[in-house]
Amino acid sequence: MYEWNFGYLWQYRQLFVNGLMVTLGYSLLCIVFGLAVGLVCGMGGLAKNRLVYLPLKWYVELFRATPVLVLIIWFYYALPVLVGVAMTAQVAAVLALSLYGGAFYSEIIRGGIISIDGGQSDAARALGMTRFQVMRRVVMPQALRRMTPPLMNQSIMQLKNTSLLSVLALPDLLYQGQAVAHETYRPLEAYTLIALMYIAILLPASMLVRRLEAKRVE
Repeated sequence: MYEWNFGYLWQYRQLFVNGLMVTLGYSLLCIVFGLAVGLVCGMGGLAKNRLVYLPLKWYVELFRATPVLVLIIWFYYALPVLVGVAMTAQVAAVLALSLYGGAFYSEIIRGGIISIDGGQSDAARALGMTRFQVMRRVVMPQALRRMTPPLMNQSIMQLKNTSLLSVLALPDLLYQGQAVAHETYRPLEAYTLIALMYIAILLPASMLVRRLEAKRVE
């Protein structure tokens, strides 16, 4: 019978902490850039000009249909060959995850905006507001309340997706855990600790999302 012993991992605690910081750092970058991409594409997807919304629609559908691991590998190995520009693993990782997340953020933002009754926009325009004022004062405040839970859910998925960065030898939490497992020959303890660290971050975030969704229903 296997004898668990987490004591072996204590001397590698700094590696786990460093890996966690790297994971959180990449998560933050990918969430921020992904939201920026999603906002631009979500707003652009509402345009009536086919030259504007069709390319954005193709981007969204393409990235949503492609596994994120495939995107990470493609951006690191294939894209530099196509564009003739060297790309570091860090840049490829952030670019792939940001564009992947941006495709989902885009649909959430677009869906939140079109969910607002169009009559409110018409009434605001009748009062003399510009399109920008209508969007800023009438539509977005309401849409944001509806979008917040799904946006947070997608951000949680972004954090989970960073665990795939270890395939590019980036020193995230999973990569450091793999190194410790190979060094100590205690893979069960190492991967269990990694899982617990992810749970400690993601479980409170998931509970917060559920509370926000419950408030929205009320």
